[in-house]
Amino acid sequence: GVEVTFVDATSSDAVAAAIKSNTRAVFVETIANPVTQIADMQGIGDLCESKGLVYIVDNTMTSPHLFKPKSVKASLTVNALTKYIGGHGNALGGAITDTGRYSWDKYPNIIDTYKEGQVAFWGITQIKKKGLRDMGASLGPEAAHHLAVGSETLPLRLDRACSNALELAKYCDQHPHIRNTFYPGLESHPQHERAQQLFGKFGAIFSIDLTDEVDCFDFLNKMDTVIASSNLGDNRSLGIPVAHTIFYEMGAERRASMGIADSMIRFSIGIEEIDDLLQDFEKALGK
Repeated sequence: GVEVTFVDATSSDAVAAAIKSNTRAVFVETIANPVTQIADMQGIGDLCESKGLVYIVDNTMTSPHLFKPKSVKASLTVNALTKYIGGHGNALGGAITDTGRYSWDKYPNIIDTYKEGQVAFWGITQIKKKGLRDMGASLGPEAAHHLAVGSETLPLRLDRACSNALELAKYCDQHPHIRNTFYPGLESHPQHERAQQLFGKFGAIFSIDLTDEVDCFDFLNKMDTVIASSNLGDNRSLGIPVAHTIFYEMGAERRASMGIADSMIRFSIGIEEIDDLLQDFEKALGK
């Protein structure tokens, strides 16, 4: 029963043009997966504020270490704790944070039962109550322990992963067997300056399009340090052929509209020694 409109979030003007009379919320990722576009988060924040819309920012790709969505007027922040915050691929969890910037008495779909106490808590109370009632989602103690311990090293891990990703993206951007490299840290990236202003560092996710003579499956099979896996935000570097896996069910036409080629590989870079990673890429691509 929820109507969704897809729009190019790199332009707040495009988002504004897509708003309808029944629009209640705008949802964006900080860094889009897998083509790494950077949403115009400041512009969208101003727009949502002026229209009285809930503004939800998925901060998973950057984590609170690189970015605080409250700075762009986000109403709610979503973080997948499974990814960078936990960082070890050993626990499932997620978090929703109310930034306090939205006045929930403006939102028409709060159930009367939850309109008690301070208005600032109406939204998060409804999310918690309905979420737990309809879906469960109670975090187990072992998962909570893994995530809490992992979070202690988030800055150390993510700084190293971002540094590794930048070096690898620069290497890939010059390689003759790679047609395109998608990474906000490259000056050629359309939102490079925006990413620099918002995040400082550029994240640890990047994608490549291989040239026709390189088979994406053979390429991944030749890698030893990089592991073929659909997860991201791990200490270990991971790679996945996105068109054949997590975006397969969308179909070729939809993938093409998103800029996802059949030869695209998405990497989530970890904290290994950069020389080991470069050697792995060289072996898979051929010098």
